[in-house]
Amino acid sequence: MNRHTVISRKRKRAEAIIAINQDEITHLKREGNNFEDGAEFTDPKHEYSYDLDIFGKHSIFQHINRTETYKGKEKLAGLFLKLLPQNEILNNQEAVKELTIKPEFRQEIQALGLIKKDNQKTYSKLINWSKEKVVGVSLISRLLAFLLPLVLLGLFTAYIVTRDTALLSACGYVFIFNLLLVLGKIKSLRNENNYTTEVNEILHQYSLIINQIEKEKFKAEKLLTLQNKLYSGKEPAGKLIKTLSILFSQMDTVGNVLGALIMNGIFQYHVHILAGLHSWKKQHADNIENWLDVIAEFEALNSLANYYYNNQDYIFPQLNTEYKIEFKNLSHPLLNPATRIGNDVAFTPQFTVLTGSNMSGKSTFLRSLGLNMVLAGMGAPVCADAAVVHPLPVLVSMRLSDSLADSESYFFAEIKRLKKIMDAVKNERSFVLLDEILRGTNSDDKRSGTIAVVEKMVGYNAIGAIATHDVEVCETTYKYPDSLVNRCFEAEITHSELYFDYKLREGVCKNKSATFLMKKQGVI
Repeated sequence: MNRHTVISRKRKRAEAIIAINQDEITHLKREGNNFEDGAEFTDPKHEYSYDLDIFGKHSIFQHINRTETYKGKEKLAGLFLKLLPQNEILNNQEAVKELTIKPEFRQEIQALGLIKKDNQKTYSKLINWSKEKVVGVSLISRLLAFLLPLVLLGLFTAYIVTRDTALLSACGYVFIFNLLLVLGKIKSLRNENNYTTEVNEILHQYSLIINQIEKEKFKAEKLLTLQNKLYSGKEPAGKLIKTLSILFSQMDTVGNVLGALIMNGIFQYHVHILAGLHSWKKQHADNIENWLDVIAEFEALNSLANYYYNNQDYIFPQLNTEYKIEFKNLSHPLLNPATRIGNDVAFTPQFTVLTGSNMSGKSTFLRSLGLNMVLAGMGAPVCADAAVVHPLPVLVSMRLSDSLADSESYFFAEIKRLKKIMDAVKNERSFVLLDEILRGTNSDDKRSGTIAVVEKMVGYNAIGAIATHDVEVCETTYKYPDSLVNRCFEAEITHSELYFDYKLREGVCKNKSATFLMKKQGVI
């Protein structure tokens, strides 16, 4: 049985490694994506995640995610949702660079998580167990659990030697008394067994993952800090978690009625296991959440390292504290590398009024800016040839919808989003991206409202861009030449065909494609 278990685990590991690499090859060939997309983290009210397609099918999260544990996926999602302090960004950059050159280590962690995947229910059960009050097994119960098996052994040995049936009867009484003592702990046994059935195999995988982390050699400060958290006193966490897994597995045998009857009648077996569990919990339970958080951190960093490994032409931005933001050959990481077109942009002046016809690339450019700013703010590489970034909170209004549940129109939803952005940028300098705002009102109202928003952005020293079809809005730049600049994407009509080069230009868009397209399609 033990030999079978060892071989079975080796086979599952090999199958997991093969599956991981097959999925990666499929992903790199752009033939599909089997990685979890984090759709459960989608929040239309978040400052930017819904607008920038952070989560969901074909999202940047699915593109990067290589986590296998519930907490690892949550940790990676958290990185996408919150700007880190600059020192943490730099620590993440250093850690990601080191993990990038450790593909075998990264895949080993991923494979161990894949073999037996946990979930929120299992994770919560384990954490709840660790936080439950330890009742413990009384000293008298523990003494009886040691003494009575010895008495039984002595009586049975005496019977073998003397063949005195009275001694055999005494053995029977001690056997029954052992069972009664175990039955007296039935409530505690049932309580522990509520956790053990689903958790012990997951704990075994946790122990193997932790063991891999413990034995790996690191140089990056963050990785060493995480590694040093995997100790309780002088004992390594991997060994302790494995011990807990064994105890849970042994407790699970209470469901084997015949085996439990014999083992408890002779040894009070489950009293010993119960005492072992309570002792373990008393000494180490407070560390479980921290240990699993270390696994989660490594999985999140491994995902970013795998992303960099697959895209070694990407760069880590140079950080500054002077509100300087520049990108060279900036592009969207989800676009096909063979065909995508990058652009250079520097936010001097600080705010851009962006014009261009439909399909010219305005929205994609705004998403490229927003997404790469988010990646920079979490310590990941960005899709550019060079980048200088002051990490700032990202605020976006690009994709909104009306809500029947909230009795809310599209226009009112947009007003609420703009109010939220204004309140935020008033309190903290931010990176703001706005795409064709105030679509739910008439053209004059939209124009005057857009100009007022742009002036507010200038007043609050916001950095970013606003895309608009209203050329009159561009005239605002003449009023604030030090803060505003006009940029555009142009369309060209050549030989009765519409052509877009997706290159960012200085100035205001001149060509209009809507009338041409309607004529070409026979609409007008």
